[in-house]
Amino acid sequence: MKGDRVEIVIDSGEGTQTYEVAATRAGRRVDVTNRRGIIEVSEVTRTGTPVRTARFMASRVVALVEYPADSASPSGPKPG
Repeated sequence: MKGDRVEIVIDSGEGTQTYEVAATRAGRRVDVTNRRGIIEVSEVTRTGTPVRTARFMASRVVALVEYPADSASPSGPKPG
């Protein structure tokens, strides 16, 4: 859902670099997969079509932090 984001910290050899993939529109989500030593972070639509994808070698990833969307925030008027 909009507001989901994943922060990826990798070892670049000269320090660390930080990348971020976020769900930019309503109805999109961020999926993380780990296959054959590659970590893939994708923003996907409701139907599962990838919009943006970032791939990293698993041996270089230092941290992978997932930030879920804040579901506590009301989307409509507050009950009174």
